[in-house]
Amino acid sequence: MASTDARGGTDADPREAFRALPSVDEALRRPALAELGEGRDRDFMLRLVRERIEAWRREILDGQLDAAGVVEGLAAGRLEAEVIDALRREDSKGIQRVINATGVVLHTGLGRAPVHSEVAQAMARAAGGYCLLEVDRASGQRNQRDARLGELLARLTGAEDGICVNNNAAAVLITLQTFARGGEAVVSRGELVEIGGSFRVPDVMTRAGVQLVEVGTTNRTRIADYRAAVNERTGILLKVHRSNFRVVGFTEETGGDEIGALGRELGVATANDLGSGLLELAGARPLDMLGGEPLVKQAVADGVDVVMFSGDKLLGGPQAGLIVGKRKVVQQIRKNPTYRAMRCDKATIAGLEKTLELYLAGRADEIPSRAMMLASAEELRPRADGLANQLADIEGLDVQVVADRSQPGSGSAPDVYLDTYVVSLAAKKLSTTAFASALRDGDPCVFARIQDDRLLFDPRTLLPGEDDELTAAIRAAL
Repeated sequence: MASTDARGGTDADPREAFRALPSVDEALRRPALAELGEGRDRDFMLRLVRERIEAWRREILDGQLDAAGVVEGLAAGRLEAEVIDALRREDSKGIQRVINATGVVLHTGLGRAPVHSEVAQAMARAAGGYCLLEVDRASGQRNQRDARLGELLARLTGAEDGICVNNNAAAVLITLQTFARGGEAVVSRGELVEIGGSFRVPDVMTRAGVQLVEVGTTNRTRIADYRAAVNERTGILLKVHRSNFRVVGFTEETGGDEIGALGRELGVATANDLGSGLLELAGARPLDMLGGEPLVKQAVADGVDVVMFSGDKLLGGPQAGLIVGKRKVVQQIRKNPTYRAMRCDKATIAGLEKTLELYLAGRADEIPSRAMMLASAEELRPRADGLANQLADIEGLDVQVVADRSQPGSGSAPDVYLDTYVVSLAAKKLSTTAFASALRDGDPCVFARIQDDRLLFDPRTLLPGEDDELTAAIRAAL
C-alpha cells in the first residue's frame, strides 16, 4: 500500500499515473475541448493541451498527483478548465477594450485619446473597403494621399501646408533628417527632453545623422546663444516644448518668434516641436486650465518654418505626427525618401480628416478627450454618487465618494490637475491589489487607481454608457 508523503502526494510508482493521462489527441477529442477547438487553429489548441498535460506530468513526478488523482481530475473536468483558462489568458494578450476609470484622460498605456464616434466610423469605412487614397476624383489622376489633410491643417493652423507621419517622434526625426543630416542642429540645453519609452531628443538627432549643438543653460537661454552657435554646418534651429515638466524660478526662454526671425536672417531652417499639440483653447467652453500649453496656431504665427505635434494627445484624434508650416519646407520633407516609410495609412488619414472637420464645424467640444477635460467636478458628482449607490448593497465593501483630482496625461500640462469626485472602494475580504487584478482580468477589463490602500474610480474618464458596465464588473470581481 502506498504511503502519503509530506506534500500530500504519494510515493506510489508514477508510471500508473502516467498511464492514466490521456494523449494530446485523446484530450482534444473530449467533448468540451472538441467544441472549444471549433474554428480555432488546431496547432494552437495542440500547444495549449500539451502544455497542460506536461504540467500534470510534473505534478506526478513531484509526488503531488497519483493515478487516482488523475482519474478524479479528468472526471471533474479539471483538464478542460485549465485549457479554457489558458486560452482566456492567451486571448487577453492582444489589444482589448478597456474601461478607463483612472481619471487620466490621455492614458498612454490605455491608448491615449478615444476618438469621436464619427471619426471611428470614418476610419472603419476607409479600412473596410476601397477609398480615394491617392487618386483625384475629378481627373482620375494620381494624387497625394494627404492632400485634403494638408488643406484642413492649413485652414485650422494658419500654415501654408501640412503632412502627417505615423507619430510625433517620426515628425521630429524626418524634419531633422531633411534639413540637418550630416550637419548640426542647435537646441537649448533646457529643452533636451526625455518623454515616455526613453525617447530622448539627443538620441533622435543621432538616428537622424545630426550633430547636437547645445546652447544656453538648463534654466536660461537667450537668442544670442543661438546666434553664436550658427556656422556653415548649421542645418536647423530647433525649439522643443517641455511638455512633461516645468522649469520655474530664475528662468529665461527664447521664443519661437525670435528663433524664426533669426533663421530668416541667417538663412537657416527653423522648427518648433510642440509635442502634445493644443490646437485651440476656444470653444463653447474654453480649455482655460490648459492656458500654459502653447497653441499650434500661435507657434505657426511665430514664423518658424515648421511646427510638429501629436494627433492623439490634446488634438483628440488617431495617432499621428503632424507637420505644418511653409509650403516649400513641407514639400521638402515630403520628398525625403524616409517619408514613405513613415507615412500614415488610409484609416489614420480618414480619422485625422474627420477630427479636423469637427474643429472646423465648431464641434471640438464633442471630442471625447476634450469633453472629459472640460467636465467640472460639479458635473461629475452625480455620476460618482450614482456609481456609489449601485454598489452600496454589496456586503463587505466600503463605499465612499470623495473629492480628488484627475490629470490630462501623456505628458500634457504636467502642472494641471482637474478637480473631480471619485468612488473610493475597499473590500474586507480582498486586498486592494487582488481587487485591482481581478478587475483587470475581467471582461471588460477595468483599470482603476490605487491610493492609500483603496481603489479609486474616476467618472471623468468613463465613456457614455460605461457606468452600468463598471458596476457589473466590480460586482463580478468581488
